[in-house]
Amino acid sequence: WFQKGDKNKDGRMNFKEVQRLLKMMNVDMNEDHALQLFQDADKSESGTLEGEEFVLFYKALTQREEVLSLFQDFSEDGKKLTLLELVDFLRQEQLEDQGTEQLAMELIDKYEPSETARARHVLSADGFLMYLCSPDGSIFNPQHRELWQDMSQPLCHYFISSSHNTYLIEDQIRGQSSIEGYIRALKRGCRCLEVDCWDGPNGEPMVYHGHTFTSKIPFREVVSTLGKYAFKTSDYPVILSLENHCSLEQQEVLAQQLKTILGEKLLTTTTNGRIPIQLPSPEEGQPFLSLTVPAPALQSVPVVAPCWGGPAFSVPGRNDAHGGNAAIPSTHQLLRALQPQSLMRGTQHSLALQKDKESLAQSLSDCVIYCKSVSFRGFQEARRHSRPSEISSFAEAKARKLIRDAGNEFVRHNAWQLTRIYPSGMRTDSSNYNPQEMWNVGCQIVALNFQTAGTEMDLCDGLFSQNGRCGYVLKPPFLRDEEAEQPPSCSPAHRVCLFPQVISGQQLPKVANSKEGAVIDPLVRVEIHGVPIDQARQETKYIENNGFNPRWDETLQFQLHMPELALVRFVVEDYDKTSRNDFVGQFTLAFANIKPGYRHIHLLSKDGTSIPPSSLFVHI
Repeated sequence: WFQKGDKNKDGRMNFKEVQRLLKMMNVDMNEDHALQLFQDADKSESGTLEGEEFVLFYKALTQREEVLSLFQDFSEDGKKLTLLELVDFLRQEQLEDQGTEQLAMELIDKYEPSETARARHVLSADGFLMYLCSPDGSIFNPQHRELWQDMSQPLCHYFISSSHNTYLIEDQIRGQSSIEGYIRALKRGCRCLEVDCWDGPNGEPMVYHGHTFTSKIPFREVVSTLGKYAFKTSDYPVILSLENHCSLEQQEVLAQQLKTILGEKLLTTTTNGRIPIQLPSPEEGQPFLSLTVPAPALQSVPVVAPCWGGPAFSVPGRNDAHGGNAAIPSTHQLLRALQPQSLMRGTQHSLALQKDKESLAQSLSDCVIYCKSVSFRGFQEARRHSRPSEISSFAEAKARKLIRDAGNEFVRHNAWQLTRIYPSGMRTDSSNYNPQEMWNVGCQIVALNFQTAGTEMDLCDGLFSQNGRCGYVLKPPFLRDEEAEQPPSCSPAHRVCLFPQVISGQQLPKVANSKEGAVIDPLVRVEIHGVPIDQARQETKYIENNGFNPRWDETLQFQLHMPELALVRFVVEDYDKTSRNDFVGQFTLAFANIKPGYRHIHLLSKDGTSIPPSSLFVHI
């Protein structure tokens, strides 16, 4: 801040520069008060602040009265917390009930800046604030940041972070195709990626959104990118959903490039060496890349293969219903399965196929191990004739209709077989549907346009920010039970009340493209996303002209009937009485990951990146 405020770079700051700096810091402070702070810090009485004097000014400016008051509630002398006083705070307020004395010792060693205080096992006010602002003082349970769930269950028992048309980084009609889309998605923990393959020049297959003006990238580059980035963020399987629109000749090239570039990363046999009947677990043979080949069928059905060692492919008609290897499908069957989709994936119509597209290359078919793509003809039909290792795909509207008409059956279906949901073809602007309603019935592969920021991607990031960001989150027990209902009727004893007290904000960012000198009027909205009965939102009053250290001290209240599925979203907005409020920052997490007590919420920008030191101070 000193470097930003020292306009003439002379190593000192006069009062006019300080006033300008306060505006930059989102502070609208009374001039007399600002001058008093300035003069108190100007120990040399030079009329300017240098080095340590600016540090004094900054500390006075950022002093946290609400934290100091809390500190003094537990400190007998008001200057330090003894080990026992800190233990009392941790037990009474933070609800830490296991190994509390050991935890208190660790926090002192970790956050107390004074060597003398550390030696005496006491925590100063500075150390107390450092603890509350650290990951240990975050609303997000630090233990759930690590891998903490059972990873030995079949893939259908997990929500899987999934991307739609991953190669696009803009809209669906004229947008740019780029390998950057794959890199960004994989770095975010995405485990199901989509590739649309079409014949390209010189025998080289290309990736782009067919029948549109999107740019094109060579399939070879996409596969090389997968080989490089697939397992940097997570070691667990990547599912590659490959939409094949290529001729037989270029299908051979697809298969050859997958095998050559990915090598052992590509899954080419089942994890146990047997005919695929059941789905493997994420931890079996990990990491691997599994390919699904959603053949462009009448229903836009993907072919998926998990990648235990590599991507897995699935091809319609490859195996019979009893697990044996079926005969290669007839030309007529393949013709039906491989009819090119229209641009709008929600619409269905047939196009004439070239003669060389009448069958699927055997070499490409051999790459599909799990997740054979099948057309959906009803839940009873699926139960009679489908296998757990198969997968069906639905456009968002079809999925909503199934939820509305046969929700309980949908829940039971998703307990034993994978389901993939994708956005409507009408979303040419790459907007997203609400993923929560799909997760509520146990749909695993809920594909979103990762390039489009907004509430939907906040929910996605919020759900998958846990469990080591591995891209897999274990579904609640009732969504893994083949006899479950949607959702199970819950007794009053099962309900949970959430009381978030929004206390204060710290150094909130300015609104993008705001006028110079403008200061925000922040309010906080808390949203519950979950089963329909739990959906709710409440907000605080707005604070005029203070984005630096606003105080709300307001307690909100929510009742949750199904906390296992609830996501909690904290949103800060700049209030505007004449138009729509402007977005300032947000943080979303699963209810199961919330730590009670006095906590900081470290805000994220619209695209999900951190914006330190912006935070909210709350009591849960």
